[in-house]
Amino acid sequence: MMAAHRALLSGPACASGKPGGRDGSYRPQTGPFSLIPMAIPRFFCPEPLQAHAATVLPEHIAHHAVRVLRLKPGAPIVLFDGRGGQYPALLRMEGRLALADVGEYEFTDTELAGRITLVQGIASGDKMDWIVEKAVELGAVAIQPIAARRSVLQLSGDRLEKRLTHWRRVAQAAAEQSGRNRLMAVNPPLPLQSWLESAAPDPASTLLCDPEAGQPLAEALKNVKSELALLIGPEGGWSDEELALAAHHRLSRLRFGNRVLRTETAGLALIAASTALLGWA
Repeated sequence: MMAAHRALLSGPACASGKPGGRDGSYRPQTGPFSLIPMAIPRFFCPEPLQAHAATVLPEHIAHHAVRVLRLKPGAPIVLFDGRGGQYPALLRMEGRLALADVGEYEFTDTELAGRITLVQGIASGDKMDWIVEKAVELGAVAIQPIAARRSVLQLSGDRLEKRLTHWRRVAQAAAEQSGRNRLMAVNPPLPLQSWLESAAPDPASTLLCDPEAGQPLAEALKNVKSELALLIGPEGGWSDEELALAAHHRLSRLRFGNRVLRTETAGLALIAASTALLGWA
């Protein structure tokens, strides 16, 4: 029964998903100009999965599979629980319940060779959604939002909790779309000083992006071993006080090229460039 699944999953994951509804869900691109076949839908299940067993799909997954994607009983799907690897499965309906007949565990490792954390000054509007989504696609293991002095968006109370929940849903949907079987951590926002004191980052592998710095990226990466943290300021950049804090903690400052990058561009460009220079892809 699972042989058909393995044949369907033998090629690379399709990266043609487009953002869907407010929940950050994805709908594969189709139409007369689509050259890549529709990928088998992938879903994150928060409960541990077991091979060769039937599992009841959570309500939100069942809704997306049946109502949004309009999958029929017997349709192939892929499930993962965030512990690494994935399970091909077949969709089955029992009354109003949606179940998955789970197949053999498949070990697939799409993680980078090193661990990258994006320490991102909170950006306004939909920019943070974009940053979270693309950081997942590029392989970051965590994003640490920073409530920077010059962040346009200031969050607290219920508003902060709702936004954090939303960002985590964006990260989950991006993992489903991009073929990752582990979720990128989205940590609660902190002021820069609180993060520096709690994380106690290694100065050799913690790099702050500053257009006024003189050190290029390749030089800044020379002492990086297996972990890297990239600090990116918000729209208005880091304040003088925050730069002083970074200097007090002996963090390296780097300049990435001769142009000033927007906050939603800088971190993503640095993840991609660092991955290439370190050979972590």
